[in-house]
Amino acid sequence: MRKPLVIIPTYNEIENVENVIRKVLSQSKDLEILVVDDNSPDGTGDLVENLGRTEKRVHLLRREGKLGLGTAYIAGFKYALTKDYDLIFEMDADFSHDPNEIPNFIKATEGADLVIGSRYINGVNVVNWPLQRLLLSLFASMYTRVITRMPIRDITGGYKCFRRKVLEEIDLDKIHSGGYSFQIEMNWLVWKEGFRIKEMPIIFVDRTVGESKMSKEIVREAILIVWKLGFAGLFKSKKIRSFNE
Repeated sequence: MRKPLVIIPTYNEIENVENVIRKVLSQSKDLEILVVDDNSPDGTGDLVENLGRTEKRVHLLRREGKLGLGTAYIAGFKYALTKDYDLIFEMDADFSHDPNEIPNFIKATEGADLVIGSRYINGVNVVNWPLQRLLLSLFASMYTRVITRMPIRDITGGYKCFRRKVLEEIDLDKIHSGGYSFQIEMNWLVWKEGFRIKEMPIIFVDRTVGESKMSKEIVREAILIVWKLGFAGLFKSKKIRSFNE
């Protein structure tokens, strides 16, 4: 039986985090959760710490401040690699990623090294997003595919499951993307290393409580990282692996 860890970065998610933790844990007795909290002023970290006192499958990694989505996941990946987890998930705390999909992700890893929950593999499966936000996301995926040549429909999606060997292979210390560009950079590294990537259709539902962390700075960072990766791709050929490597 493979041992999965769900990593959930948080900053001011006290309205969501307890419910999402309980829903995730209900999917399987083998699942564990690591919340990476960026010193949330609303007490998110304290709430998770209290839950962990009675539920041993809940773990908390506190950080000193708001350091960004990408570094939160890197910290979570490094934590996972020091333990015996076989599958490592990325997941939002706000229920935009449906915890009920977790068993489907686990099944999909039987034939892939990275499974991406895709909003765009079967049409557009996004609920309650403003049109401007939806168009930005669609354009970002198309723009990134053209420049980097990655054959992924939902390049910026943040609901994912990695096999352990993928994270062992990638040099996590060389990843510096802080915002949603982190998703682009990770996908590019996995693809260039020749690992198998599978997109699995999901329905993305915008948060109903709490505030989005999207900003103009995050968008600008993503635009720049795409060109950086596109240029790097001219000098780094894609590896070819057998599935059993």
